[in-house]
Amino acid sequence: MKVSWDHLPQAQWEEFHALQHGALQQAWTYGDALTSLDVVMHRAMVWDGGRLVALAQFMCRRIVGYVSLASCTRGPVWHPDTTAAQRALVYRLLRQSIPLPRLKVLLFSPDRALPEVDAVEIKGMSRVMTGYSTVLLDLTSPLTSLKEGLEGKWRNRLNKVLLNEKLRVQVQPSLKRCQWLLGKEMDQREAKKFHGLPTDFVQAYIDANTDPRQSFAVAYAELGKNTVAAMLFLIHGRVASYHMGWADDEGRQLNAHNALMWKAMVYLQELGVEVLDLGGINTHDLPGISRFKLGTGGRAVTLAGTYF
Repeated sequence: MKVSWDHLPQAQWEEFHALQHGALQQAWTYGDALTSLDVVMHRAMVWDGGRLVALAQFMCRRIVGYVSLASCTRGPVWHPDTTAAQRALVYRLLRQSIPLPRLKVLLFSPDRALPEVDAVEIKGMSRVMTGYSTVLLDLTSPLTSLKEGLEGKWRNRLNKVLLNEKLRVQVQPSLKRCQWLLGKEMDQREAKKFHGLPTDFVQAYIDANTDPRQSFAVAYAELGKNTVAAMLFLIHGRVASYHMGWADDEGRQLNAHNALMWKAMVYLQELGVEVLDLGGINTHDLPGISRFKLGTGGRAVTLAGTYF
């Protein structure tokens, strides 16, 4: 096998990433966005003869001054025919060849559940962090099936809010709405003392795409002249990832988020998106948000964790 680093064909990366439903963190434009924010990124394509078998994108930083830490989050992205032995070899090759100084630590967080990770693949590696949990919703089913798949109470709330003629719900790639929502996100972070990717990342991600209108969507609900709820989705290949949401007291009372999520599902399906990644769930610390995401009828997945 051969590993090629950094100076890579973007079109081929994006085609492979889309076919394999790669995660946001392994999207080419995710790497470009972070690079524009002065984060060091390295990309690798792994070949077996003339066949592309894996993609891996690493976010890199220095720790304790002289050690390079490289993290491959929700990656590598694999060709479905790779064997456990081939994957183990790819991990070794990536460690050996990444263009970083000699003192380096590589972390891999496979984008698969623990039972799907073969012991042969991770032989000699240690798990240093438990897995992230998310909900993956298949958007390839007909809308009637998607609606039938909603949890009963979730569907009842949706039907009720859709009957509210005063509430107007739209989904579109509006930069103005996106910037407005990012402002609300900053207020939420300040009030609740939580952190995430810098809000500058979203604009950088949109700018990194050849067609910005294909890179994001904002769903928002208006009551009179007021916007009472909104959600932001980032699109990468055939997958969209829920990125953030907001609602005021009136929006929450009306269950506006149910309408936003449903309308976004319809919009994304029409756009050709096949999987909606609803992001982290934690029924202990975030029970309400987790129940909402699980109520969409998606598949809850706890990823294998992080390996060194």
